[in-house]
Amino acid sequence: MELNKEQKIIGLRVLNDNIIWLWKNNKSIAVIDPAISQPVIKYIKSNDLNLEAILQTHHHSDHIGGTEELIKEWPNVKVIASAKEKDRIPFQNLSVKDGDNLIILNQEVQVIEVIGHTKSHIAFYLKNKNPVLFIGDTLFSAGCGRVFEGTYRQMFNSLKRIKKLPKNTLIYCAHEYTKNNLEWALAQEPTNNNLKIKLREVEGKIASKELTIPCKLADEMRINLFLRAKNLEEFTFLRANKDLWV
Repeated sequence: MELNKEQKIIGLRVLNDNIIWLWKNNKSIAVIDPAISQPVIKYIKSNDLNLEAILQTHHHSDHIGGTEELIKEWPNVKVIASAKEKDRIPFQNLSVKDGDNLIILNQEVQVIEVIGHTKSHIAFYLKNKNPVLFIGDTLFSAGCGRVFEGTYRQMFNSLKRIKKLPKNTLIYCAHEYTKNNLEWALAQEPTNNNLKIKLREVEGKIASKELTIPCKLADEMRINLFLRAKNLEEFTFLRANKDLWV
């Protein structure tokens, strides 16, 4: 996705379904949630880039697993994580909180706390004419993260925060779950044409070995049942139902 002539965002597929996002501006790069290190190191070195920052949305091992090796390669890299996660992301050297504004790769970035999946999950919002949200595991295309440490109310409120962002925001989530999420959603709403159209589009991308993300917030407002939930009770029912989906 082109931010301008010099900037772009690249997705690396790793592990089973993780996506590591690489945000590049000229010869500098920021990495979001590096599950493992080697594909990232290979990309950066083969393109003669400098790693400026690592953005950590939360502490799960499939999001921070590659960070320490990246630090060994680039000792001066900024490791940006929630101040609440100092015990679980101990290698962070720039601790942030909800509402903080940073300059990364010459771009203004706002920290947004989106708890529920974990008790201290954050997202990184790039304020731009074409805004970008690195959301980690809080929201997926046609889905949302499991509620592990937080409460259903916290997750519901986090999704409400996301819904207030500009509708042209591109959402970069950390897993390729779109097809499964759509199949579940269609099981709930089998006559929903928006879901049927989206599933065909996603199946075409998968057949072409393309990523199905990022997704646009405006599109998610049409197809994502969790974003469409009218109240906490409806959201709780849907999330509990999805937890049982195979």
